Amino acid sequence: MLNKLSKGYSIFLLFITVLMIGCSKPASNEASAFSQMNEEEQRNMADSLAHKFIIVDGHVDLPYRMEVKGFMITKEVEDVSVETSGNFDYPKSKKGGLDAPFMSIYVPSDYQKSGGAKAFADSLIDMVSRIPAAFPDKFAMANSPDEIRENFDKGLLSLPMGMENGAPIEDDINNVKYFFDRGIRYITLTHSKDNQICDSSYDTTYTWNGVSPFGEEVIKEMNKWGIMVDISHVTDSAVFDALRITKAPVIASHSSCRKFTPEWERNMPDTLIKALAEKDGVIHINFGSNFLSKKTQDARQKMREDLTNYRAEHNLSADDSIYLVYAKQYAIDNDVYEDIGTVADHIDHVVNLVGVDHVGFGSDYDGVGDSLPKGLKDVSTYPNLIYELLERGYTPGEIEKICYKNTFRVWKRVQEVASELQS
Repeated sequence: MLNKLSKGYSIFLLFITVLMIGCSKPASNEASAFSQMNEEEQRNMADSLAHKFIIVDGHVDLPYRMEVKGFMITKEVEDVSVETSGNFDYPKSKKGGLDAPFMSIYVPSDYQKSGGAKAFADSLIDMVSRIPAAFPDKFAMANSPDEIRENFDKGLLSLPMGMENGAPIEDDINNVKYFFDRGIRYITLTHSKDNQICDSSYDTTYTWNGVSPFGEEVIKEMNKWGIMVDISHVTDSAVFDALRITKAPVIASHSSCRKFTPEWERNMPDTLIKALAEKDGVIHINFGSNFLSKKTQDARQKMREDLTNYRAEHNLSADDSIYLVYAKQYAIDNDVYEDIGTVADHIDHVVNLVGVDHVGFGSDYDGVGDSLPKGLKDVSTYPNLIYELLERGYTPGEIEKICYKNTFRVWKRVQEVASELQS
């Protein structure tokens, strides 16, 4: 805890002192105090807040990264206690102030046809649990906001878990409790295909025109045991159904605003953001460039087509060194990455629409490939986003809500509803 507070602490005290002198209008005076600092002081201020506040990220795909690299098969664990080439590891997290990244137990939709979804999810949960076992002085599992806070006070990085795709529940309602007992604290109802629970925003089948009859029972069972309902990836009609069925607030663990990506159902329209907020839920903004603007979606689609043609013309594979150099330069020359400011634009939009109590971070680090925006390339860069928000006039109290308080509020209410239902 001491290390978290010491970095840039003098700047933080200076900031607070300025605030306490004649603050008749807190928000405007706080913004004024920040604007009067030089850039180095402002950056230090942002870094200090990143390390003072708990930072929760709704979705980090480290388990998928480790599975792709074969650690699930070898029963080992990637050494994320040291600097790696990925978006997430312990040194980067400490530098950026990240305290509680939800580990995504991602189950590909193929398992819905082939079978084995539950066993696959179990293997990923086992893999995540090996991280704190291997590095107990750096990581700890966490099943509640209170446990995250306890770990934070000890200087440990918490690893709460969310299951991306409800397919592992299979057709057995008892598996909801089973996965709660295994540490799953949210379930994304489906992923890229309609499943037994509801329809997917990436599918075109509309099997259920929303949530299935079995899915309705699943949501009720999630309420009963204290698992957050995650409506990322599902269709609009499925979101409305979920909000109608649930007795607790819901989250979108890694979605952004459809206002900036018209007609793309994977992001949330204003009507659903309002409905989510009316249920006291939270949308966690996805950092991937494809989620941030139509312009970037179009640019990246053209890039994929051009690079495919380049490989064909030169008879190169996707991992050929000549191709990789060309692809990297193509991305630079054609500006296919969004800017950190666009992430803040999405946060602004939610705040202007429904208030600051209903937005959080849901980066999708290690899950969106090379599409991360300039200034937010890995988990060390959260201070850059906090700096951007401070520049836009957000107060430390508002930023604290975005960093963790909003998510904790929903999570605690889900726990309370579960307690009420069980009793």
